Amino acid sequence: MTIRMPHTFERYLRAPEHPQQATFLELFFDLAYIFAFTRISGRLVDNLDLINAAQTLVLLLAIFWVWTFTAWSTNFFNPERVQIQLLVIASMFGTVVLTIAVPGAFEARGLLFAGAYLLIHLGRSLTLRYLLRGHALQHVPYLVLSWFGLSAVPWILGAFAPSPVRLALWALAIAIDYLGGILLWPTPKLGRMRESQWAFAPDHLAERYRQFFNISLGETILVLGATFIAEKSTFLRAAALIVAFATAALIWRIYFHQAAHTLADTLKSSNQPNRLGRAAANAHLIMVAGVVVTSVSYRAVIDQPNGHTPISWLLVILGGPALFLAGRARFEYTVYAGVSPTRPIGVLVLGALVAPLLLAPPLVAAAAVVVVLTGIALADALRARHRPPAHPSPPPHYRPAK
Repeated sequence: MTIRMPHTFERYLRAPEHPQQATFLELFFDLAYIFAFTRISGRLVDNLDLINAAQTLVLLLAIFWVWTFTAWSTNFFNPERVQIQLLVIASMFGTVVLTIAVPGAFEARGLLFAGAYLLIHLGRSLTLRYLLRGHALQHVPYLVLSWFGLSAVPWILGAFAPSPVRLALWALAIAIDYLGGILLWPTPKLGRMRESQWAFAPDHLAERYRQFFNISLGETILVLGATFIAEKSTFLRAAALIVAFATAALIWRIYFHQAAHTLADTLKSSNQPNRLGRAAANAHLIMVAGVVVTSVSYRAVIDQPNGHTPISWLLVILGGPALFLAGRARFEYTVYAGVSPTRPIGVLVLGALVAPLLLAPPLVAAAAVVVVLTGIALADALRARHRPPAHPSPPPHYRPAK
């Protein structure tokens, strides 16, 4: 009897029989993002103007792209293999270095940020190309490598440019990186990635998104606790702490209501699970951005719960939860091909509260957010009590042809 030994490259690919649960290493990797989100929100709270907001958005997009690539790598490749584990650990260390550079990324640490970002992606692509040698997919890392090689030009040029020019060059660079992912990295003579060739683990990917969102909420808890103990306790500061925690708890409740639990089933029922998975990633990017902005509001409200609320603070206090709700509506559409009206209504109500709350203290504005989110959570609970759970249903263009 001849025993067939798997080719070297087959050992690294995820097989259908492999467990789809996230590994402990992946959870360990996510811990770097508590540090990352704290640095991102800290950078934003220091200066709430449009330029700094745009700069912070570019940095957040870059950091999220590193997480996304790592999550999808362990979705396609076997995370139990030592070589893949080393790749994840290297990406984690690169993320830590990347995050260290965040506060000074548009000042003295531009080259550190751009260099760490490019080394993570280029190093991953070269490693996977080596592991896939002899496989029909061995050209795919070259596709990704070519696009990151293209974006490397504005990344590196921007690192040596003055701040305004750096923002423009890095915005171009991150746009190239995201566009490559959307188009599946088309490259002359090599074609583009064909999704049907790749193994796909929907339960694993859905779990990774849930974990990533929880990590972003964990950062908000860290922020509200650290902000509260930094100064002397007062009744108003204690009230602000309670309101901030209630906001985080309500965001958690709204996120995990139904859609987060059924994403895997929707991916399984789609004829294009990879594309649908990327749509879910985009929705999570919006939600996580909303959570990061909300954590910025915690610092403002707990530090100064009474007195005048600057317009920039008010936009952060109301805008963070509104951004989360917009992302949650996008996520719900991805899972059910429909949106609960409470999501867009919540966004509209928060927007309408800007003018009435201009003269209110920060604590009152934060309490108004809690009222709106509580209304949405109660509406979800009532709807779940009186109606059967919605069935996972991908949007029409992601459904199998009949």
